Amino acid sequence: MAEYVFLIPLFPLVGFLVLGLFGKYLKKESIIGLIGNLTVFLSFVFSFLIFLELVQNPIEEPHIVTLFPWISTGELHIDIAYQVDQLSILFALIVTGVGFLIHLYSVGYMHNDRSFYRFFAYMNLFIFMMLNLVLASSFLLTFLGWEGVGLCSYLLIGFWYDRKFEGVRIEWTGEAGNKAFIVNRIGDFGFLIAIFLLFVNFQTLNYTQLNQIFANSYSNLYNSGLIWAITLLLFLGCTGKSAQIPLAVWLPDAMAGPTPVSALIHAATMVTSGIFLIARNATLFALAPTTLTVVAVIGTFTAFFAATIGITQNDIKKVLAYSTVSQLGFMFSALGVGAFVAGVFHVMTHAFFKGLLFLAAGSVIHGMNEEQNIKRMGGLRNYMPKTYLTFFVATLAIAGIPFFSGFFSKDEILWKVFDSGKIWLWVILAVSAFFTAFYMFRLLNLVFFGKERFDMHHIHPHESPKIMTIPLQILAFLSAFGGFLGIPYALGAWLGPNCNLIEHWLEPVFADAQKVMVLNASYAAGLSHQIHFEEYLLMIISILIALVGIFLANKFYSDPEWSIPKKLATGFNSLYRTLFNKYYLDEFYFYVIVDPLLFLSNKILWKFFDSKIIDGIVNGSATVTVKVSELLRRIQTGFVQNYALLMFGGIVAIFIWLLFVI
Repeated sequence: MAEYVFLIPLFPLVGFLVLGLFGKYLKKESIIGLIGNLTVFLSFVFSFLIFLELVQNPIEEPHIVTLFPWISTGELHIDIAYQVDQLSILFALIVTGVGFLIHLYSVGYMHNDRSFYRFFAYMNLFIFMMLNLVLASSFLLTFLGWEGVGLCSYLLIGFWYDRKFEGVRIEWTGEAGNKAFIVNRIGDFGFLIAIFLLFVNFQTLNYTQLNQIFANSYSNLYNSGLIWAITLLLFLGCTGKSAQIPLAVWLPDAMAGPTPVSALIHAATMVTSGIFLIARNATLFALAPTTLTVVAVIGTFTAFFAATIGITQNDIKKVLAYSTVSQLGFMFSALGVGAFVAGVFHVMTHAFFKGLLFLAAGSVIHGMNEEQNIKRMGGLRNYMPKTYLTFFVATLAIAGIPFFSGFFSKDEILWKVFDSGKIWLWVILAVSAFFTAFYMFRLLNLVFFGKERFDMHHIHPHESPKIMTIPLQILAFLSAFGGFLGIPYALGAWLGPNCNLIEHWLEPVFADAQKVMVLNASYAAGLSHQIHFEEYLLMIISILIALVGIFLANKFYSDPEWSIPKKLATGFNSLYRTLFNKYYLDEFYFYVIVDPLLFLSNKILWKFFDSKIIDGIVNGSATVTVKVSELLRRIQTGFVQNYALLMFGGIVAIFIWLLFVI
């Protein structure tokens, strides 16, 4: 079955071509929706069949399926080839499974949109590119998918290009798409340079071959300058695509796109590309403990940075956007301490509960006539019971309440970070987890509880149709029970050493990385089947932290007038304004980078250098030519005797020069 892996990305590609070329001639939305959904569903079916084959016949080495040669020049030989292993199939299942549910939801959400076919064409193209990214057998094919999802992100964020959007110096959704595209190019530049360094030094870009080189060259490559450079440049690419400091500013403004786009690209799939890239190259990063420390620190501070901003935001999608940035920080923290399985596990659970949160938020927006300000909502659980229940389940999951999916993956990350010896990172992550529980239950209270704060004469809240609520219910089930795929040994020891199914599943993928980490005694976050008292204690502390956050959120926002938050905002006005304005990071970038570049390009390079110097030279040469031509034109009288006189004068001048000068 693995030989048919090429069909997984092929189906969405066919859907994109059919809808992109012929979609405008298909008058019925049902046909367009069927094509867009069927192609992704078929990809999911084939992903699941290959998954079953791997379950029945586990493999220790990746299986490479080569389709055809792509580039062959000099020493560079790249094939269009897909890598079948536990990691690629897991990500393929996430992309196609969650992607299908979002496509199904989109049929209802995008109903009567003037560009219905174009939306599904872009969505199918995104799925195709994302599958190329996770199934690729080489860096270059991954980079093709990497750039492809960036393009699709631009197209989908700016899908409603003529709509107004509030952002820092952003007025239209199209400008938000530009911002995402440009910021991502910074990270992509680092990724590309890393690819160049890999090929120049190792003469291959194939993952399997590179992994063998790294696993067998521990003593020569460990913590070397070359490995530092490559891994740091790769991580720069990850910070762009996965919205980490310092390139985290694009993701919140990406909420300008339709809500299904936010769910698909900015919660479940594209933003986890950076996690996938590091996980795919775990052995390479294991050789660079300094880089892994950078990854852990950046991830931890990003988690805190975004979580503190989330408690002050009033746009329902922006709260979830900063939540995404924060949760991605947790994932990078796990990778940074060598807990690759924990990071990937959180990718999966995050896809469930964050995809659900965005879709449920879209259901609220749909039922509230496009209203997104949570201060103008309230009491919606009576109008949208299914949306409320599913949103509540996802909120419990992201807050880390036992035994929802987020509890298992988040606590696994916290334990691995603590076990690595980086206690101060654990403290920051624990505080971030508190803020997560607080702002999510703040959101839940302001949207679904309390008095109705919307204009009941113009807004009539209503439950979404079944085609939108059914995906919510499926994701709610996965958010509630998906975490049992990764039961930690401390809780599931009675089930046997393989109680953590995700860990057991991914063990062959990270085997070489584990060997490298064993050689490096500073790593303590590897795979371990030992029970520690501290793990139970930290688990209890984590639960208490979440419960305190929930209690305070309910206490603060059960008051109809929100007196406590208002007093806090007034008493700490400077801090509140700083958080509300996202630490002024956008303003800082504009002041330090954007405005100077605009001044340089506009005032100096264009209006002075281009207009005065370049245009001056060009226009001046033309003016000189005209003046000289006017002078020369005067000797063109049309009289033959004048020409003869000039010729005679010239001959005389030549004779004088010959006689007296030479």
